[in-house]
Amino acid sequence: MSQENTSKLPGIKLFDLSGRTAIITGGSKGLGLAMAEGLASAGANVMLVSRTKEETEAAAKQIEGSYGVKALGFAGDVTKKADMEKMAKVAFDTFGSIDVLINSAGINIRGAIDELELEEFSKVMDINVTGTWLACRAVTPYMKKGGKGSIINLASTLGVVGLANRTPYCSSKGAVVQMTRALGLEFAPFNINVNAICPGPFLTEMNLPIADTEEGKKFVVGATALGRWGRLEEIQGAAIYLASEAGSYMVGSMLTVDGGWTAR
Repeated sequence: MSQENTSKLPGIKLFDLSGRTAIITGGSKGLGLAMAEGLASAGANVMLVSRTKEETEAAAKQIEGSYGVKALGFAGDVTKKADMEKMAKVAFDTFGSIDVLINSAGINIRGAIDELELEEFSKVMDINVTGTWLACRAVTPYMKKGGKGSIINLASTLGVVGLANRTPYCSSKGAVVQMTRALGLEFAPFNINVNAICPGPFLTEMNLPIADTEEGKKFVVGATALGRWGRLEEIQGAAIYLASEAGSYMVGSMLTVDGGWTAR
């Protein structure tokens, strides 16, 4: 193995995303929007994807005004193959490349297994797992053509540890973890890095229903080393790192951002 010192390669700014294009599914709100803003702050042009046209276009307009990059809203359903293929084509035709994909679209349905319906389990798996797979598949030809890329999947701490009454979500995020590892190996020869962020307890819209409950206080806030929910902007550094040259040696890895929740 070469011992060449690459720490000071000329012209490389490790965290600079200027001129790159990023697609963020679930990008109109929550962690998806926060990561889109983070990438835009580092210079990336972004396409925000959600099922609601007005919501995603408003978010794109907000990013353009705040960061001076190009931002595009795209209405699409991650569970529909045709939508994901159109998403990738529109992004490429608009920006000329697809350099980063962040799969942030996801849902959580809580409940004991004997209280949940099969349809609820299937819905979580369809959006969180199939949706991630379809988006990855859609951008593959463009990233291969460009000779490089970064795919960042949103897994979860609940993809590596368990929690009662979360079988749909834990199962789906565990699948995303394994998908990330498999795709990391598959895409490495094409200079496409595939990794995942495993967020812990962030106070997103998904978690608002349990924010003030005894469960939320005991099993979430009380279990973190920092003793609080994560702020949305605290996910941005991980996203910028994995999307940029700084994360170029990361393949099939899970980057945990959880305030010390899994450390216990």
